[in-house]
Amino acid sequence: MTAFTAEAVGTALLVLLGDGVVAGVVLSKSKAEKSGWIVITTGWGLAIVVAVYAVGRISGAHINPAVTLSLAAVGKLPWSQVPAYLGGQMLGAFIGAVLVWIAYLSHWRATEDQALKLAVFSTGPAIRNAPSNFLTEAIGTAVLVFGVLARGANKASNDTGLTPLLVGILIWAIGLSLGGPTGFALNPARDLAPRIAHAILPISGKGHSDWGYSWIPVFGPIAGGIVGALAYVKLFAV
Repeated sequence: MTAFTAEAVGTALLVLLGDGVVAGVVLSKSKAEKSGWIVITTGWGLAIVVAVYAVGRISGAHINPAVTLSLAAVGKLPWSQVPAYLGGQMLGAFIGAVLVWIAYLSHWRATEDQALKLAVFSTGPAIRNAPSNFLTEAIGTAVLVFGVLARGANKASNDTGLTPLLVGILIWAIGLSLGGPTGFALNPARDLAPRIAHAILPISGKGHSDWGYSWIPVFGPIAGGIVGALAYVKLFAV
């Protein structure tokens, strides 16, 4: 399996399970309806665990363009490999979003709120303020990349197979602590590709795809991820 395929499979699993838990919580007449933020953050954390276990041994399971670009920026991934990683991530995220749409096919028509339908696919701010929203996404992703690099330096977790679980706990922690303002995208592919799917798919009663906000969950995580990677490398001299 190539890195492109591995990243596509891993990111598809991430979005299928991550967007899937959001769908379960927000769409009408779902058995998980209104089960809340704890369920959403836990679902995303567990989605990371599954995705990293699935493809970590093949591609490193970046499953996130912000991670890929951050690792390349500090010399931990050749720039020549970046296009394959990014392409796989975007394709996988789109496929995952389509599968969520199919899995909840009966619930789109039953849900009247257009914003909730979009929330299944992509993030949006609790209070719309572009600079603040950008900083929130940057801070969260800086913590993510810093934590991923710190985990990678811990040989014990790699040897015992606990790495995917620890990364999932990291995502869970970020979601609980920093996810409230923007929904913690932390990942350009996880937000942009499903937003494209929302725009393309014949979702019953959907509204606009909020393209005016779409640049924030793309560039905020990229900027924050690079800062997190540079901070780790500088602080620990690695």
